[in-house]
Amino acid sequence: MLDDFMVRAALAGIGVAVAAAPLGCFVVWRRMAYFGDATAHAAILGVALSLAFSMSIFIGTMVVALLMALTVSVLSGRGYAMDTLLGVLAHSALAFGLVAVSFLSGVRIDLMAYLFGDILAVSRGDLAVIWGGAALVVLLIGWRWSALLTSTLNEDLAHASGIDPKQEQLVLTLALAITVAVAIKVVGVLLIAAMLIIPAAAARPLSRTPEGMALAAGAIGTLSAIVGLRAAYVFDTPAGPSIVCVAALSFLATSLIRNFRPAA
Repeated sequence: MLDDFMVRAALAGIGVAVAAAPLGCFVVWRRMAYFGDATAHAAILGVALSLAFSMSIFIGTMVVALLMALTVSVLSGRGYAMDTLLGVLAHSALAFGLVAVSFLSGVRIDLMAYLFGDILAVSRGDLAVIWGGAALVVLLIGWRWSALLTSTLNEDLAHASGIDPKQEQLVLTLALAITVAVAIKVVGVLLIAAMLIIPAAAARPLSRTPEGMALAAGAIGTLSAIVGLRAAYVFDTPAGPSIVCVAALSFLATSLIRNFRPAA
């Protein structure tokens, strides 16, 4: 079955959806959308460093994404507005990454694949990395679910409950870095943030509980991956952007449902 490239692509898309769903909910709840975007932009620098030092691209992108997220966390509140700081770091990391790639000699790199993803080229080894990373993210978020919810709801309540909000922020940062590392092969640097945010935002009007929203986000992300791949095959369009387009249409549909739902 895994000899079929479309099956591998579908499994890769589902793996990314599984990883992004619960994390994307926290990104939406905490209004961290630009934070996720900045972390994703740093991944291209991780790709360049990985190729330069002949190391795993997964490890390289995860380390650089984690360093970016930690840098933002440390520098926030020290004289710069968060959106300004994220804008500077996100675009600087992307620019330095693209420049670093140009200095690599004797290495062929398909830059478009890393920017927009190349899900149809996913191998069995890539699948193992994607699903291993997705399992790690789900286990990490599941382990800290209650504490993460409490610190997201109210930091004072978290302190009163013996929970350190900074520690929970670190958990989210680590999960975000892993998700970026596993998703870069599927949707690319420029579309990772979309897969984090759009399914979660689309799930919000359909959900009554945080757990329900995470499950709905996973379902929407999975459906987007499968339908987007099918649309890419039928209409001969780029697979990664097609997946995001389907997710965007899902968001539009659930928004209309919310707006036209009769008041209780």
